[in-house]
Parts: sequence; structure tokens; C-alpha cells
Amino acid sequence: MSSRFTKIILATLSVGVVLGVCVLILARKPVPETITYGISFNTPYTHELGLDTREVFDAFIDDLGVRHLRLAAHWNIVEPEQDSYDFSEIDYQVHGAERVGADVIFGVGRRLPRWPECHVPEWASELSWEEQKEEIRTYIITTVERYKDSPAILYWQVENEPYLGVFAREHCGALDEAFLEEEIALVRSLDPTRQILVTDSGNLGTWNGAYKNGDVFGTSVYVYFWNPDLGKLKTILPPWTYRVKDNFMALIHGRKQSVLIELSLEPWLLEPVTAVDIPTQYERMGPAVFREIIAYAQETRYDTQYLWGGEWWYWLKGHGKPALWEQAKELFN
Repeated sequence: MSSRFTKIILATLSVGVVLGVCVLILARKPVPETITYGISFNTPYTHELGLDTREVFDAFIDDLGVRHLRLAAHWNIVEPEQDSYDFSEIDYQVHGAERVGADVIFGVGRRLPRWPECHVPEWASELSWEEQKEEIRTYIITTVERYKDSPAILYWQVENEPYLGVFAREHCGALDEAFLEEEIALVRSLDPTRQILVTDSGNLGTWNGAYKNGDVFGTSVYVYFWNPDLGKLKTILPPWTYRVKDNFMALIHGRKQSVLIELSLEPWLLEPVTAVDIPTQYERMGPAVFREIIAYAQETRYDTQYLWGGEWWYWLKGHGKPALWEQAKELFN
């Protein structure tokens, strides 16, 4: 073996050892004594499932016992006509949270949870981007001013996974980062008493922009996916990846509060839920998979985790499949 080749091998091994040690150090994170569970509630999803929105919300807080909520003021719902607002459902949800002493992460912006990600009112869809931005500013001001005095509001979430450019590009277009920063500054000026949460994808995001721009960082965990050609796919990321990324971001930007804001516990489908038979839904997200994902998320060591898919569990319960709803109830109680 030549001396040069030996040096290359030794150098490669040395780099590998250094990288391995760095990963081991960055993966260190205390195991939380307890995990605080919250849940996302999504008005458009209740509509898609044909459910009574208020009935489902009441079941979340009264039956599941949820006390940590993530709500969103989808632009197309709260401003269905230009300059004509309808906050009736969000009012009900915020007042319901106040009634039971729950706290709320409240999302504002054009891009908020649930497909198609960017929820633009029909009346605004033909406006230019510059015109849309002016309307978004007005909608944000109106919304934040309405709810900033509520004791239930914990954080404001501005947009949802705005840096995830590979998903829903046809609905959202490319990220206007300058406008995102303007939105964050606007919400902060309207309510300087609360922190701003910015989110990024756990599977596909770099986290850098979201971690840098927010006071609090939130990420998502999706363990199972579905591809029409390959079938069920499982993430290749081990849970410690989240710990490494979080600690690395803290080295760059300083330590910030981080939460698992979206733990997916519903099936990955290519059609609306109501168009897919329940056995297929259950095969992709049944009780055993539910338990597996909860265990996976525990290993990320986030002490605050918001579940995703509760509206579907409630829909299943109404179709004679209460197991997932009951499993969730155990977590909250």
C-alpha cells in the first residue's frame, strides 16, 4: 500500500471520527420528565370531513381534555369578501379556550396549516402579488388587533413552514422572504408582549431561516408517507436527527424555545379522506402505527408536542372506529 494511499485512508477515518463525535455531542438532549401534549385544530378540515366545526372543537377541549391548542385564522375563511370579515368560528374557538383555561398558538398569514397551504380568498386570487401583500397586511392587522387582548394567546405563529419551497409551490409560489420578515415585524409591533413562532419541516427543512427569524421555533414530524408506485414509505431520519439539528441551530443563532408543532397522526392519502375506504385509512394509520409514532416522537425529546389529525380521529369515531380517539385521550389525561 503506497504511503499516499495510506494517508488518504487515515485522513478519511479521522474526518469520520470527528464528525461522529460532533453528532454524538449534538444529539445530547435531556429526556423530559413529562411531555406536554397539545393539538392543532383546523376549521377547513372539519368542513372537508362534513363535521360540525363547533361540535368537534368542543370534543377536543371537553372530551379529549386538550389545554394547548394551535389555531389558525385562514385568510379565505375570515375574509370571504374583501373588507368583510367573519370571525365567528375563531371567536368560538378562542372563547372556548378561555373558558377552560387553555392556551393558544394562533396562526396568521397567507400560508397556514392544511392543503393547499396558501389559503387565498377567491376575490384576492386575481390580484397581483403587490396588491395581495397590501390585503394580507390589512387582514393581519385586523386579526391580531381582535385577539391580542385574549389571555389565551400564548404565541403568534406567522405563516406555516414558509421555507418549504418544494411543497405546494403551485399554490404559494416562491418565498418572498422580505415580506415574511415584514409580517413578523408587523405582528411584533401590534403585540410586543408575545413571542413569534416560525415553523419549518422536520423532514425536508434546513431550519435556518425559520430559527433565525422567530422567537420560538416549531417543526413537524412525519414518519409515514404514501407513494402510488412504492406504497408505504417510512422516514429515513432517526429521532436523534431532530436533536442534532436543534442543537446545531442553537450554536448558530443562540438557544431558543423549540416545540414539535405538528406530529402527524393521520394517514397520508392522495385523495380526500371521505373518498378512501376506512380499511385503507386504518392500514396506513391504525392503533399500532399511532403508538409507534408517539414512541418515535418521544425519542426526539421535545418536551412540548402538538398532535395533528384529531378531526379525523373524531370522524372515525363517528364511523364506529373510536380507538385512535381513545388513545389520544390517554395522552391528554
